[in-house]
Amino acid sequence: MSLTLITTSCSQDQKDKIQSAADSVTSGITKAGGAQPTLDSVYIVRAMNAEPAFKEQLIWAKKFYREREFRLGWFRNHEIVPQAKTLLGVINKAADEGLDPKKYKVKDFDKLFADLEKAQGDSTKRNALEKQIDVALSGTYFNYASDFYRGRVNPREVKGIDWDVKRNKIKLHKALMTILKERESTYPYYEFEPLHPEYDGLKKALAEYRAIQRNGGWPLLPAGTKLKPGDSSPNVALLRQRLLGTAADTAAPAPATATPVQPVANGAATPVAVAAPKYDGELVLAVKEFQRDMGLKVDGIVSGETVKQLNVPVSDRVRQITVNMERWRWVPKRFEKDYLLVNIPDYKLHVVENDKEVFDMRVIVGKTLNATPVFSDKVEYVVLSPYWNVPWSIIEKEMKPKLMSNPSAYLDRLDMEVVRGYGKKAVAVDPNSIDWSSIEQKTFKYTVRRRPGPKNDLGEVKFIFPNSNDIYLHDTPHDELFSQSKRGFSHGCVRVAEPLKLAEYLLRNKPGWDMQTIQDTIAERREKYVSLKETVPVYLVYFTAWVDPAGHVNFREDIYGHDTALAKEYFQ
Repeated sequence: MSLTLITTSCSQDQKDKIQSAADSVTSGITKAGGAQPTLDSVYIVRAMNAEPAFKEQLIWAKKFYREREFRLGWFRNHEIVPQAKTLLGVINKAADEGLDPKKYKVKDFDKLFADLEKAQGDSTKRNALEKQIDVALSGTYFNYASDFYRGRVNPREVKGIDWDVKRNKIKLHKALMTILKERESTYPYYEFEPLHPEYDGLKKALAEYRAIQRNGGWPLLPAGTKLKPGDSSPNVALLRQRLLGTAADTAAPAPATATPVQPVANGAATPVAVAAPKYDGELVLAVKEFQRDMGLKVDGIVSGETVKQLNVPVSDRVRQITVNMERWRWVPKRFEKDYLLVNIPDYKLHVVENDKEVFDMRVIVGKTLNATPVFSDKVEYVVLSPYWNVPWSIIEKEMKPKLMSNPSAYLDRLDMEVVRGYGKKAVAVDPNSIDWSSIEQKTFKYTVRRRPGPKNDLGEVKFIFPNSNDIYLHDTPHDELFSQSKRGFSHGCVRVAEPLKLAEYLLRNKPGWDMQTIQDTIAERREKYVSLKETVPVYLVYFTAWVDPAGHVNFREDIYGHDTALAKEYFQ
């Protein structure tokens, strides 16, 4: 296979570089004299298996060398290519990525390079060392790149992490060929760069928070601190130091046991009160900004949850940033141009069109005991005036006693009915004909559902992306809950604050389905499925740290404990 097999989109300059590299490798005779050595599959398998750190990367090494007909990758004319030095430099800085450099320094390249230099007069030794170094560099790259581009932890193999979003499909052997300038790619492999700008933002935040950590962290506010704008308190100086990096204020807090005195004419001394610093001005604005970055109520009042978040140790924030960087290694290397993204800990839905966010809205997610699962799928239908099928758990735990007493009156009061079958084939059943005292989930052949209308738990609209979790987006009659800063109230599904806006957006390319048609259809109180012209990817993800467009680092509570489970695996 010729190394000139590249895509037609290559620039001419890139083609020339690739052709030059190909010519030097395939010419047979090199500047150093003698043919460049080649490998074979047996050598590669033996060399990779001999190093425990490389064993899991054998598949990539085999693909890499097989695709290049077992020619060396890291040598040209018996000289090591510059990318080898770049790789080793990247590994030296692996800590910047939240990774441990020691994990990737399994070969003593300084010694290998020195031995190679000494062997230049002995072609047999030189060729043997070139082969050894070449496979060692490839193994080192795959060992590092596997963690950097695919993640240290496989979320589907660790209980408690809960991440079933589709994975990236990066081919590490292709990435290495890109680095060695043997192919072009639209991804930034050339300089060992991350695939997502969101990851890069967290990387910069990691460096900043580690610097704070090296300098001793930040001060803690006393438990029970409560400050309103205009209040005076010795704690204001601590707050100023925490948020603005300085303790300077209108007056420094005096020690509790020290009272300044001022002499008077008769020789006696009288105490002089020193005013405690006032909580106002730029410090109030800094607190509001902090509250916004933490997803808290933005009122400028320093108490309760605000104090709790201010007192989170910087070491905890460093770990939180690191595990969220890991999550960015799991996601697809490129999202679709149009998609929906629900960040569960942020209680927010983002609508992205042509790679840009067009709007967002608040959402309500599952309670801790009914956690919304983390996965991805595609929205296929908008359902107007939907029925709400009552989950078995609610039937058994909450409704069964009353159904045993007077089923018809109880269901009528709730605007519910019992049916057999599904969809248009559903047939109403007399609830009095069912022995509610002996019902069991495995034999219950009916559906209890609430009719479309103002009492319906799904509100006026739901958005279906068929999945085994039976999770969907939907409206809710309880709009008052969206005013809460923490919105974990559902049984697992995601309630959206502006369902009609979302429905209008998803149906914008569906002829005849404008806002008026949507509202008129809802008013009929008959369930109506409307298929989308094109399905829309939806991602339900779990990020508790990110950097917003203004450059602010945002943190959210680990509401389901997924950070804890991931950190346990990541840092072990």
